[in-house]
Amino acid sequence: MKSLLFLALTATLAAAAPRPNVVFFLIDDLGYADCGFNGGTDIKTPNIDKLAAEGAILENHYVQPVCSPTRASLMTGRYVSHTGVYTIVRPHSKWGLPLEERTLANALKDAGYTTAITGKWHLGEFQDAYKPTSRGFEHQHGHYFGAIDYFTHVRDGSHDWYHDDKELKEEGYSTHLVAKEAVRLIEAQSKDKPLFLYMPFNGVHSPMQVPDSYLQPYGSLTGGRKQLAGMLAAVDEAIGQVVAALEKQGMRANTLIVFSADNGGPPPGSNTPLRDFKGSIYEGGVRGAAFANWPGKIPGGQRLTAPMHIIDWYPTLVKLAGGTLEQKLPLDGRDIWPVLTEKAPSPHDAILSAQSIQNAAVRMGDWKLIVSSGAVEDDEAPKKKKAKAKAKGGKYEPVMLFNLAADPSEKTNLAAKEPERVATMKAKLAELLKDAVPLGVKP
Repeated sequence: MKSLLFLALTATLAAAAPRPNVVFFLIDDLGYADCGFNGGTDIKTPNIDKLAAEGAILENHYVQPVCSPTRASLMTGRYVSHTGVYTIVRPHSKWGLPLEERTLANALKDAGYTTAITGKWHLGEFQDAYKPTSRGFEHQHGHYFGAIDYFTHVRDGSHDWYHDDKELKEEGYSTHLVAKEAVRLIEAQSKDKPLFLYMPFNGVHSPMQVPDSYLQPYGSLTGGRKQLAGMLAAVDEAIGQVVAALEKQGMRANTLIVFSADNGGPPPGSNTPLRDFKGSIYEGGVRGAAFANWPGKIPGGQRLTAPMHIIDWYPTLVKLAGGTLEQKLPLDGRDIWPVLTEKAPSPHDAILSAQSIQNAAVRMGDWKLIVSSGAVEDDEAPKKKKAKAKAKGGKYEPVMLFNLAADPSEKTNLAAKEPERVATMKAKLAELLKDAVPLGVKP
């Protein structure tokens, strides 16, 4: 009887324990070394850097090479080889994140959270069932496509700005509008419920547009780098506004903030010292600038080196929220809370980076194997783009092995010198891809 009473009391206390608000900043096309916390020196990011310094910087945080696949991985806790979202969901494409996938927003909403997205969705919009308010988000503000005009909110002749999945004519620079809506949501949040606020900025993705006032501090920079600096400064300002709103509402102490790039930066972004850029499974394409901050819960001043993947946030956040991970589709992500709070080793024995079934990589410890047999798949690309993709696929040798601890820039292919390691890692990669689905699982 005493044991049963103790268990009941424990369960009651656990249920009564405050669950964190979660704010997830996803920055579009941010370079690994563009912000100060990862070595950047020419662009001022004081709000971002302060959060990073007071939290845990994640030096080996893996994402996908391009936009939609990273979003799919975050929303499902599953590798792209299982969702089929290997590439960008282009405007009006007749597919999106498969409807059978349970999203992070679904899981947190079921756990009693207010769920909101303000920013870029990019996971399908051709039918209402694919839009954010049908995928677990109670509130939506922003756009569905990538590469919209920051001022007109138009992409290829289509106006792309919505509130709760209904078209909205709203004037203003999109980074400002995303932040304004986030602040409104924070101010309106009930004290009786925790908040999941997902902020996938369209900054700093092209087109390179920003109000002139943000360029003034960067007179020493030129061209695209100057534009990027202004755009990132606007994102930094927006993040500062969100943090200030959390503080004003008395929510900051119980808010977990996660910050991540969605892929490596393209030029003029900087991924130093990593090799290559967005669109690549070299480290410059798939290792994203990232950190996590929760005052009093995640020790500050850390630089964690344990490899992790954006799929890991799904189980980590759902467990923190007191939600359930029982679901139809199996998860690939692992709980990284012990890594963040106790410097535990990575929960993964291997991490997959798949650009396609033909071009994929696996990281095991300090070692990374890339196996390539062809170009990037894209069944919607015109012939010229397919030819360009095929040429791009040629950047990889058929088998490449790197020791990332000694060679973070992936300059020296050790495959010929390490045949046994190559064989072991090839077998692991094959295991990870054995049930891979085709590109773009369509309804």
